[in-house]
Amino acid sequence: IISENMSILSIYHNAFKSGDIESLKEVLHDDCQFITHVGNTILGKEDMLAFAGSDMVRMEDERILYENDEIGVDHGIAHFANGSTSEAVLTFYQFNDGKIFRIETGATPLSDDYQLVGS
Repeated sequence: IISENMSILSIYHNAFKSGDIESLKEVLHDDCQFITHVGNTILGKEDMLAFAGSDMVRMEDERILYENDEIGVDHGIAHFANGSTSEAVLTFYQFNDGKIFRIETGATPLSDDYQLVGS
């Protein structure tokens, strides 16, 4: 469910998870670039729309750490349909004209035997 009182990132998260292409079209700038942490691949708006609602990437424990009218930062755990190691992903967003203009990720692979230091 999308509400006009929601933040840009809240709309993006909900639309991406549910595959709400129309809401994603509204929140992604036409010139949006997604720079991935894997090989510095650059994806455009149409690429992002193709991923939406698919099982290719499933996010867990996603939370917005900071957001204002210019930028946003979130963090979550990404699980991949191809069996790749899950990752803790920190994402930076740049906004332009009230839409997501640039997305860049950084990630840390999470091994199955990961333990918090000192535990």
